[in-house]
Amino acid sequence: MQDLLTVTGLILKAEPIGEYDRRVVILTKERGKIAAFARGARKQNNRFMASTNPFSFGEFRLYAGRSSYTLAEAFISNYFEGLRSDYEGAYYGMYFLEVCDYCTRENNDERELLKLLYQSLRALCAKSLAHELVRYIFEIKAVAINGEFPGIPNGDRLLESTLYAVSYIVNSPVEKLYTFTVTPPVLQELGRLAAYYCRQSLDGNFKSLEILKSL
Repeated sequence: MQDLLTVTGLILKAEPIGEYDRRVVILTKERGKIAAFARGARKQNNRFMASTNPFSFGEFRLYAGRSSYTLAEAFISNYFEGLRSDYEGAYYGMYFLEVCDYCTRENNDERELLKLLYQSLRALCAKSLAHELVRYIFEIKAVAINGEFPGIPNGDRLLESTLYAVSYIVNSPVEKLYTFTVTPPVLQELGRLAAYYCRQSLDGNFKSLEILKSL
């Protein structure tokens, strides 16, 4: 009998396989990004139907195969329900999932990115934070976690509050990131900086971002 592997993670994407199955990509604390097959997950009333959707966070028990995993059990602790009633917020969330899918690898230590993703999705569900601010914090911190933060661009004259915000984002623990708001001028400067950092480090084609630009 195969041993079960237990991981904690968040589903980044799901795609149909065959007539009833589903292939999911999970960002995990223990194994980095992994792929797993959920047998029968697209059948009506199947126990995996809800738990294999993107944004599902929890504990997954898997059988290890030669090149992928098979899902045996799923215990979801957070579906981020708030995003279901927030059309724009959901697309920001899907953009975060795409970025994490782009940045992560199997068997890498991706715990900080997983924490960032989890806290960023929670922040999107908070009414007190603007989606744009959550996005810029997420982008700057993701670049920093990947070890690619280049500092402030030479010759860029920024408000003192913007410099402080960037320093706070880069150096603070993920759990303390979403504890502040900024003025519109600072938000605008953060957006410009985040776009610059993303051009340098995140050159993927993110479908959700293209949809956000059209909203």
